Amino acid sequence: MVIPVNKTLKLNTRDKNILLKSSFMESLGPASMARMLDLATVTNFEARDILFREGEAAEYFYCVLTGYVRLYRLNRDGREADIRICGPGDTFAECLLACGDRYLYNAQAAENVVVARFELQKVRQLAEQEKDVAKAVIQCLSAHLRSSMDCIANDRLQTAPQRVAHYLLDNCPQDGSSASIRLPFQKSLLAGKLGLAPEALSRAFSSLRRAGVTVRGRIIQINDISALKQI
Repeated sequence: MVIPVNKTLKLNTRDKNILLKSSFMESLGPASMARMLDLATVTNFEARDILFREGEAAEYFYCVLTGYVRLYRLNRDGREADIRICGPGDTFAECLLACGDRYLYNAQAAENVVVARFELQKVRQLAEQEKDVAKAVIQCLSAHLRSSMDCIANDRLQTAPQRVAHYLLDNCPQDGSSASIRLPFQKSLLAGKLGLAPEALSRAFSSLRRAGVTVRGRIIQINDISALKQI
């Protein structure tokens, strides 16, 4: 059973801007964008609330406005496998717009979150009427496919320290020889995002000390960016 949302919220200016810049919405024309906004329902969930479970009848797809949502699967023994960590501007479950009537994974609020949700059936109908909505669906699914392919390749080609180094470098400033990064979420979520067990992430950070990487809670200090690039 999905935990009930706490309340329905109004779409404020900040959340509207995040929604309009999402990969699904940003390519829409003014008319289609306005119709999509009319379909949006803004709701909030508390940390660890379940938005939906794998196998449940699918009613909505979502866009994160505030916080982070964890997508994962469970096996028969209760072991969890993270699929993706979604942050502000990210959409999920939109793959069901093309086909499918059951959710393909579990979605859980990693912290207090605000999301916009859209009824799948209404968006399907809109896509039949508006070409740019149909195109946005295709573009979004294509982007997720490319991302999934990159994720699979990285899992097979990169060691755990290389995955962590790659993530840190992606979040470093473009210039400068050193950097300080604050993780936007707990390290357990970073582990899932990188396809690592928490203990494997800890070992990876330990091995990166020789490249000048130190960890204090969520703060990651990189003393030598060029050395990190050599990992």
